[in-house]
Amino acid sequence: MVDLIPSSESVMHILQETGAYRKGHFVYPNGKHASHYFQMPLAFRFYDNARILSVGLSRLFRMEKSIAGRLPKVSIISPSPGGIMVAFGVREALSAEQIYWAEMEEGKRQFRQYMSESDVHPAIIVDDILRSGKAMQETFDLCKEIGADVIGCGAIAKFEDAPNEFNGIPVKSLLSFDVNFYETEGEWSSSRNASEAEEEKVRF
Repeated sequence: MVDLIPSSESVMHILQETGAYRKGHFVYPNGKHASHYFQMPLAFRFYDNARILSVGLSRLFRMEKSIAGRLPKVSIISPSPGGIMVAFGVREALSAEQIYWAEMEEGKRQFRQYMSESDVHPAIIVDDILRSGKAMQETFDLCKEIGADVIGCGAIAKFEDAPNEFNGIPVKSLLSFDVNFYETEGEWSSSRNASEAEEEKVRF
């Protein structure tokens, strides 16, 4: 079972080979500057990579007796459309019965499908990448609103300063990455990371 979990080095190799891990000058939505950015869909466009990453993450969940004992009556939930491909891959690997995802509507995160109390099995929330943790926490809150228990959460890649747990549920991930953020472009330009970055500036 453990052999099916790729090492962090193997995961980074996949992300680098597919261009899902990028170096340059990136301005994040919160206005902060960094030298690194992940575009996980670029890795998931290849079936073999998608399978390796999804199965690897699913194995981390299956190793937990509290989760394995609930299968297959489990819901896999993505906090956003970007994590849907991960959710489908994990659902298939775990043979889970349900899959849902949330979207932003009028400034509020909501489930895309109609859901009511007792509709949703115990949930595992998964995403492609965990940055601030806001989307995952909001999805936890949505599950709580409809009375669904959350029994697991995780992401393919996790920033080191992202939360390590949500509501007492530890985060599972295949890769932990240290991204240094800078408040201004000047601070970024004077950093060692800037001198190693490619000549590229991307604002999201």
